[in-house]
Amino acid sequence: MTLIRIGHSPDPDDAFMFYALTAGKVKAEGLEVEHVLEDIESLNRRARTGELEVTAVSAATYVMVHEQYRMMDPGASMGKGYGPILVGREPVARAEIEQKVIAIPGSHTTAALLLRLYVGDPPIIEVAFDKIPKAVLEGQADLGLLIHEGQITHQQMGLVKVLDMGQEWERDSGLPLPLGINVMRRDLGEAMHRKISQALRDSIDYAYANVDEALEYAMRYGRGIDKETCRKFVLMYVNDYTKRLGPDGKAALERLYAMAHARQLIPVVPPVDPI
Repeated sequence: MTLIRIGHSPDPDDAFMFYALTAGKVKAEGLEVEHVLEDIESLNRRARTGELEVTAVSAATYVMVHEQYRMMDPGASMGKGYGPILVGREPVARAEIEQKVIAIPGSHTTAALLLRLYVGDPPIIEVAFDKIPKAVLEGQADLGLLIHEGQITHQQMGLVKVLDMGQEWERDSGLPLPLGINVMRRDLGEAMHRKISQALRDSIDYAYANVDEALEYAMRYGRGIDKETCRKFVLMYVNDYTKRLGPDGKAALERLYAMAHARQLIPVVPPVDPI
């Protein structure tokens, strides 16, 4: 048996996606899978050392790790007219956003790259993603950059949406917004790449065929949200592009990298060669 460590976030969407692999409902022949659960910014940092065989990373971080890791076709998180949002205690005019202190979930997240693309270079503080609403409410930051379920629960916390980057991206491009992808170490070789990709695709297919069962598991990582909110969030980000990137998913990644490179926010445009 070959041990494959898979790094992913302890979030409802990742839990839903990996449920069948975790629970042994689907198996990859000859592979022993060990799940490593860490927040996305921690996984971004680990990917830079090439430590894990397979890991989720922010699409923005792939730029720094593409020589060691190859993109997987299944497992992407892409928004369809939605994505990271900026929230505040009160509305803020678009022209004033760049002067506001913004709490971000990590400098290597795709959300942080989108902030640079759509807002500019505001003063930032890095805060754990689930502590950002509190940082804004308590005045440590003027605005917060929300990822994960905060995108649909922020109003319940008394916060207002200031800017929706998913809507901005869709208006500009008509494409899905690439946020996170899964990657495999290139030294594993193509045969292993195909086996791991198929195992993840099988796991996603199982979750879709057994939504309530997979949601029960995903709820363990829901940070207190109710089942219907969990269902809504999970099905936002485990979608058709999660099963396969397809032409639009690939085009969206290529557009993100080309835009960021043209603005000198990333040093190179990485290959989009998913398997």
